[in-house]
Parts: sequence; structure tokens; C-alpha cells
Amino acid sequence: MINNDLQPLIAFRSVTKRYPGVVALSDVSFDVARGELHAICGENGAGKSTLVKILSGVITDYEGSVRVGDAGIAFRGTRDAEECGISIIHQELNLVEELSAAANIFLGRELRGRFGFLDDAGMRRVTQDLLDQLECHVDASQPAGTLRVGDQQLIEIAKALSLRTDIVIMDEPTSALTESEVQRLYRVIEQLRERRVTIVYISHKMDEVFRIADRITVLRDGNLVRTLARPETTPKEVTHLMVGRDIEEVDFGEARELGAEVLRVEDLCLPWPGHARRWRLEHVNLSLRSGEILGIAGLMGAGRTELLECLFGASRESYTGRVLLDGQEVRFQHPAEAKRAGIALVTEDRKRLGLFSQMTVRENITICTLQEMVHASLVSRSQEVNHARDTIDRLGVKTVGVDAPITSLSGGNQQKTIIGRWLLTRPRVLLLDDPTRGVDVGAKAELYRLMDQLCREGIAIVLTSSELPELLTVSDRILVLSEGRVTAEFSRDGATEQKIMEAATRVE
Repeated sequence: MINNDLQPLIAFRSVTKRYPGVVALSDVSFDVARGELHAICGENGAGKSTLVKILSGVITDYEGSVRVGDAGIAFRGTRDAEECGISIIHQELNLVEELSAAANIFLGRELRGRFGFLDDAGMRRVTQDLLDQLECHVDASQPAGTLRVGDQQLIEIAKALSLRTDIVIMDEPTSALTESEVQRLYRVIEQLRERRVTIVYISHKMDEVFRIADRITVLRDGNLVRTLARPETTPKEVTHLMVGRDIEEVDFGEARELGAEVLRVEDLCLPWPGHARRWRLEHVNLSLRSGEILGIAGLMGAGRTELLECLFGASRESYTGRVLLDGQEVRFQHPAEAKRAGIALVTEDRKRLGLFSQMTVRENITICTLQEMVHASLVSRSQEVNHARDTIDRLGVKTVGVDAPITSLSGGNQQKTIIGRWLLTRPRVLLLDDPTRGVDVGAKAELYRLMDQLCREGIAIVLTSSELPELLTVSDRILVLSEGRVTAEFSRDGATEQKIMEAATRVE
């Protein structure tokens, strides 16, 4: 526990950040003590990421002041922040996909030998040590773009650790990590705290915050609500402060009536060329009925994403086995074929595979259904705007307007936009790959109710998630994968976190 008698290391004073049409932060003032783990909580759009971008030199034009130690800071960029002993682990990945893990970690500060040549071997060696410390089984020379989101997130964490700084900012660091990887991160955090490193921890996950935080600062709509000592508050109180209301337990009411089988997978195998394991997926069988939510659990590398990619025609390798839609065998060669057949996929990697970052909110929502809005060879602007507004209202997307840049939205609101895009296609089978990653507690409850509503309308959902409580909350059945094999299947009543984890770590 932090000694509150310590002098503040970081002091925010009347910090305000304005964008056209919106105030991201308004007169925010609070302190972070030296050596403490200070959590900052709030809904998406509350101003959390804006605050830490100011502290890390990403945002340089703002009102008010920030002090680190005895000095006021006026960073001209992230390099100034690094030189001041501040590093940040961003929620949105910022890796150069073509470069290796080692090259990404040392980008802009490469190690060099006696004659000025790059010390590639030295950088690989240091990187491998950092990855081993994180228990991340990735080769330091492997291109970042070939890695799954969870491994990319661990590289971002390793990059921050390599700076050996006095202040580490973690912006939703567990958003792409599985349960076992989160435990690894906790062990790293303990090591940092033993070195008296100050940690500013951004999260909406109450279990994480109440496990590791010393104090908690709550933001809402860009305003400071309160700073609380963790032992003196509760998750319920913090959640109430975050959203301005109590988040009630998700109650889906009467049990849903399941319809006929809509999807069946028989003996599906997906090869893994060049890998010792040979198969990403091996002899997978499953069935899915109309109105049902089938949860897919598993650790990183278990094959959850690969399974959904096979069903959506997005797998790089050809699979063997059969996929049947309404009793008819299908084998999609391209996602467009799956879309026409009534299957939709919300990907786990929002930034790389979900968003069109140069487009507006409206364009991101309507891009899959533009052909329905064409009249006389032209897209009906009014119809497109109406579809976008209906989606924004239905999902509660926080935006200044339909023509706002998609990059101006918080991560959770970007995710809602992608889900809304696919709902416009009126899918019969909706594949959701970790859809609430980076989504706050209030928005999660809204998405859970939306899933329930969609199922009551006859849609069938396959849901993967890194959070076991999420699967236990919304799933009718849960299928567990371990190293590409189905190791267990549970009904909603028969599933527990312990049973799922035991099956997820079982090798058959």
C-alpha cells in the first residue's frame, strides 16, 4: 500500500483539452504519488486516454499545467516524455508490422556497435530477455504483423519495459490478453513496484483495479468526479461514479426459445504449415441453433480466431471437414460469399482489420450495405445518413455527428460502430471475436442486452472472449478449445471459471 505522506510525483492542475465541438477534458486536477499504482477509471469517452496522451507527450496543445517532480513540463513530443522518464503502453497497438519484434522495441533508439553499424544481435538478445520475462513465446526476429493481437500487445509492454523508466502509463494493457497472460502482467507489475516505479493504470475492469490499485481517480464526460483510496471504496461505488448511475446486473428475463439448427461443423481441421504442432484446429465439431449464443473459450493460440475465420471464408489456409448452413454444405472462398449467405464477423483486431481509419463514422457504418442505397447509379446520401443515425441511436455510439472522423471516437465507440455495420447486413449467424475488448462496463451491459435481443429475433451468435465472466454471463453453451482441439463443452448451468480453465489448459 502506498504511503500517502509521500510528495506527489505527478500533479495535474486545471488540465483542459478541447476539440471542435467537444471538450475531452475540463479543468481536471489531481496528484499521483511517487511509487504508487494510480488507476484512472471512466466510461469510453470520459477522457482517460486524452489525459495520459498529455502526460506522455502525444498531445502537446492543452490548457492548464502538468508537473513531474519539481518541474512543470511542456513536452514537444513523446521523445521529450521518454527523456523525462515516462513511457506508455497504448491501448491501440502502434507497431510497424513489417519490422521484427526486436526492431519495433528499439525503433528510433537502435543499439549500435563500435563502428556505427546496427547491433541486431544485441537488440534481439535484449528483446528475447524481455519477452521471456513476460513469458511470451515469440521469436524476437519474427515480424510483428504475423503475430496475433495478444502477442502484439505483449511486445508493446516489452517496449515500455525496455526504457527502464520511472513512470509507466498502462492504457488498457489487458484488453487483448487472456487470463493467463493477465497473470503474467500482474507479476511484471509487482517487479516494477519493487523498483519503486510509479504506474498510471487506465482500466474499466473493476476486478483488475481493485486487485492492484492504491488509489482510483474517476473521470466522467471529461470531468474529474473523485479520487478514492482503494480500501475505502467498492467496485459498485466506482462503477456508479463512472456512469452516474448504478449498473444493474444483466437480467435477460425469460429464457430464450431456441430454434432449428442453423450451423454445423463436422471434423474441421486447419493445417499449420511449418509448425511443429501441424494443426491450428484439429477435428473440431460444433452445432449452433437459431436464437442461441455459443461461447468459445480458450487461451491464446487455442484456435478461437482461426475457427471464426474458417466459418467466414477468411482463413489463409484451406481446411478439411464440413461446414453446413441450414443443412447444406458450404465452403466460402471469400468473406463476400459468407456475407451473402448471411454470416457476419466482428474481428478481434479493431484497428487493423475492422476500421477504415480515413473514413467517417457514417462511411464506416454503411460500407457493407451501400448497394442497398444505390438509386440511378448513385448512393442516396439521405438514406445513408438515416441508416447511420439509426445505428448510432440503437447502439448508443457517442459521436459529435455522422460525419465525424472514425478516429475521433473512443475505442469502445469504434467497436460499437463496427458491430452496427454488420447488423445492417441482417445476418443470420453473427460471429463475434472478443467484441467487448476495450469497452467499458456500462457499454458492455448494453452490448450483452443487444446480443440477447438479436437472439430473440432469431439470429444465432458464436462468441469468443478473453473474459470468462463474460462467457458465463451471456452464453447458452460454452465450447472450450485447447491447442486447436475441443476439450470440453458446458451448458450455462454446468459451467464455472475453474472448469473452463481446467479444460483450456488440458492437452489431449
